[in-house]
Amino acid sequence: MVANATDTKACGRYCSAMPGPTRSFADLGLRPVVVHALRRMGVEAPFPIQRDAIPDALAGKHILGRAPTGSGKTFAFGLPMLHRLSGSAGLRGRPRGMVLVPTRELALQIEQSLEEPALASGVRIVGVVGGVPMKRQIDRLLRGVDVVVATPGRLEDIVSNGALSLDDVVITVVDEADRMADLGFLPQVERLLDRTRPTGQRMLFSATLDGDVDSLSQRYLTAPVLHSAEQAPDGASADHVFIAVSQEAKMDVALSIAAREGRTIMFLRTKHAVDRFAESLRAVGIAAVALHGDKSQANRTRSLASFSEGSVPVLVATDVAARGIHVDDVSLVVHVDPPADAKDYTHRAGRTARAGNAGTVVTLVTEGQHSEVSALAVVAGVDPRFVDVTPSSGYLEKITGARTPPGRPLPEPSPITREVPVRAQGKGKRPPGTYGSTGGRARRSGRR
Repeated sequence: MVANATDTKACGRYCSAMPGPTRSFADLGLRPVVVHALRRMGVEAPFPIQRDAIPDALAGKHILGRAPTGSGKTFAFGLPMLHRLSGSAGLRGRPRGMVLVPTRELALQIEQSLEEPALASGVRIVGVVGGVPMKRQIDRLLRGVDVVVATPGRLEDIVSNGALSLDDVVITVVDEADRMADLGFLPQVERLLDRTRPTGQRMLFSATLDGDVDSLSQRYLTAPVLHSAEQAPDGASADHVFIAVSQEAKMDVALSIAAREGRTIMFLRTKHAVDRFAESLRAVGIAAVALHGDKSQANRTRSLASFSEGSVPVLVATDVAARGIHVDDVSLVVHVDPPADAKDYTHRAGRTARAGNAGTVVTLVTEGQHSEVSALAVVAGVDPRFVDVTPSSGYLEKITGARTPPGRPLPEPSPITREVPVRAQGKGKRPPGTYGSTGGRARRSGRR
């Protein structure tokens, strides 16, 4: 049964909120200092999931959000958390808010997205992820923290070592719960949730709410209000193009596409293939960085920073970049290797056509892959119409902006031996920074 979100007694287990009229952040009940902080970031009007979920979250209700990446859910859960925790400080090593996410990059982006409103609210927020020296993170936590944004494995390690207690956590968020399930993280998530106060507020966000995600919500959420954002905030959708290419011509086609103007993400299935393809791009004069799970966290952070700020136009990645990473103005996503399934296709494709912007998704399909790719495309809700091309095809240029690569080799990226702060880009937009920074005021003053 679907009922108004305010009528929790009438709608059983899940209460679906009725869509409301367009409102400003001030109308949602947030403090003026937070509204001003959002304006300084260039954020004026709430997305639908924010408009609908924030009032219920401010009221302390349990929230179940069906929302894909790019729908604005970070502010939907983050701003109410900051609002409710402001006005008092937690004890050393005892946060009062916890956000669990599946990837390091997502943790960093949530931390940075909430940095301005957190500072305005007087709330201290710290990211805790793997790939960074644990001692450095523990030192930050012991200096004081109100909200910890963490990947489950590293947070469980720190808690198990006695450096952090979750006994005071009264607001918990599990973001991208379906991805947590895919990666096998739910047992860790449950152990961490069991350490928080059972009477606290809990919010769970996921692109899908079935299977293990439903079991998780059944166990930890009480009379949750359901809010859905089925598509990107402005209803934007990408153009999907399936290019049939011979195995012999595939590399030349991919190089030509990468030589285009604009920000491009190119996905391959394996880490080795990512490294090899990024080297091939640099060999023909195309600036590119590689991103996969075997890279150090400093390397991953710096690669994302160079891509975000525009100094490197091409990001070559495994599926580690298909979830939770938001970079403005990615106009083209290329499946150099088709994804393994429809879910991976959807998440890869979701890196473009975000927040009302246009975008194109191209899949390169060689002989023998047509039936497999057709099947996953249909499941993903995309019509797989194949177009035959060659590296010199005018259609390829029309659709992707493909060009002849410059041909002058570029040097290998410099080895990264430390986490280097990067400067902000534009008003209110910061490229990914470092987990080891001191956050807040120190970041703005350039101190590490």
